[in-house]
Amino acid sequence: MIDVAHLTKRRGGRAVVDDVSFTASPGRVTGFLGPNGAGKTSTLRILLGLDSADGGTALINGVPYRRLRHPLRTVGALLDAGAHPSRSARAHLTWLARSNGIPRSRVAEVLDTVGLTGAARRRVGAFSLGMGQRLGLAAALLGEPEVLVLDEPVNGLDAEGIRWMRRFLRDYAAAGRTVLLSSHLMGEVAETADDLVVIDRGRIVARGTVAEVTAGHSSLEDAFFALTGPGGQDAGGGA
Repeated sequence: MIDVAHLTKRRGGRAVVDDVSFTASPGRVTGFLGPNGAGKTSTLRILLGLDSADGGTALINGVPYRRLRHPLRTVGALLDAGAHPSRSARAHLTWLARSNGIPRSRVAEVLDTVGLTGAARRRVGAFSLGMGQRLGLAAALLGEPEVLVLDEPVNGLDAEGIRWMRRFLRDYAAAGRTVLLSSHLMGEVAETADDLVVIDRGRIVARGTVAEVTAGHSSLEDAFFALTGPGGQDAGGGA
């Protein structure tokens, strides 16, 4: 489970994350939405121990990321591409597995899961954007984590890849795991997520099920722009 409570982060005297609170529960896919610069990435970086907060807490299964004994076995993250371009996909995943005490057999398993078995020996620098995303997901899955935190996971995927990702995340959550998904593709989020958290200018403007957030609107896209457009935070977004 992910529990973010009263999280605050300031940069240059401005609150880029302002009293943010939400949860992402096991068995559900939670969509995390917001315009560019709204505070999504800052929130995720704090959650994953890549940045510090000025106030509040961001916990995974009740503890901060930095206090997890076996991080990759608890939470898998796709936030920034981290593979060296001269390494092969297999070498990259093998290094991650060894450094985290994960059986080497998992490397072949996750490569198969994400459809990269045939490209296992290719250098990462030669990968397309979509292949890089699949490799990032493979790395996130190495430790068979209870929690997945994914930032724009379908970026660069073709239509079939997007469809595959949707099914995969739905099945992953259905097995009792927690999935937090950040994306700018409203239609895809509407089909994938159970719950939504919408952030704008550092503050939560809406949270609830997809049906609750989109109530009174013809689509998630319409609801999103009503909540984050001019005057959106003053319109009572259900936060």
